[in-house]
Amino acid sequence: MEKIRISTAQFENASGDKKFNLEEIEELSSKAAANGSRIVAFHECCISGYSFARHLSKEEMLDVAERIPDGQSTKALAKIAAKFNLVILAGLYERDDDRLYNTYICVDSQGLVAKFRKLHPFISHHLSPGNSYCVFDILGWKCGILICYDNNVIENVRATSLLGADIIFMPHVTMCTPSSRPGAGFVNPALWINRENDPTSLRKEFEGLKGREWLMKWLPARAYDNGAYVVFSNAIGMDDDQLKNGHSMILDPFGDILAECNALGNEIVTTVITPEKLVQAGGYRYKKARRPELYRQIIGQPHQAEQKVAWLDK
Repeated sequence: MEKIRISTAQFENASGDKKFNLEEIEELSSKAAANGSRIVAFHECCISGYSFARHLSKEEMLDVAERIPDGQSTKALAKIAAKFNLVILAGLYERDDDRLYNTYICVDSQGLVAKFRKLHPFISHHLSPGNSYCVFDILGWKCGILICYDNNVIENVRATSLLGADIIFMPHVTMCTPSSRPGAGFVNPALWINRENDPTSLRKEFEGLKGREWLMKWLPARAYDNGAYVVFSNAIGMDDDQLKNGHSMILDPFGDILAECNALGNEIVTTVITPEKLVQAGGYRYKKARRPELYRQIIGQPHQAEQKVAWLDK
């Protein structure tokens, strides 16, 4: 492995408007390429839009979703990748016969490199869960993908790391939603509309417990504990009727932030990642010190999965 320049992005997607969203992806990809980046990552369902799916019937979702790799969006993404000599990661709703998935894809100039289906989908009852992890090669680096809620179940991150991932892409549409966590809640869309006149009030919400402060409770730990680079990509602005705060960032295996989007709008940031940190970080030693015989049966014991999302299940 050699050091490599890598980018993460944030942008305000349009619900169901794939043409618009792909144009935004192309514009930000051009900026990544201008920064010398070889890889650029975008947020969960950035091609299709995300939250609007909770209003759709199954038939309507099947119309929005596409087959992979034969769908138009995968082909369009590969053209963008070829144009800028980039590896691009982005998300959309996938259809496989009559089944639907929240899927994240990696493409290069030749087409599809990897595909991952979200393990814990919840925005729509019509979505089926994926049932496998995904580790693949990009330019000599072993990479994995986990989408949004998947990363809150820590076993998923550990499993992806143990399968060899040195970089874990974590696309999200997250933060600024209610939960039982103190300080959580929606952010008033009026603050977004008025952001040029009053950025201070919006930043207070985006950077507080509704947003970035919550993210900092857990995201650096995922990188640190597993000794992996983490590429976090998040939407900013209105996703359907929900305001999201962006803060896309790249963290190193020490859990330190290497680059972070701070604009109140579309942005891309780029940094250099180096292989030396993978073995220097504590996570490398911790994984080698594991004693699976102590907890193999505990972790694998029978379990009835339960998932409740406060703002969906009301």
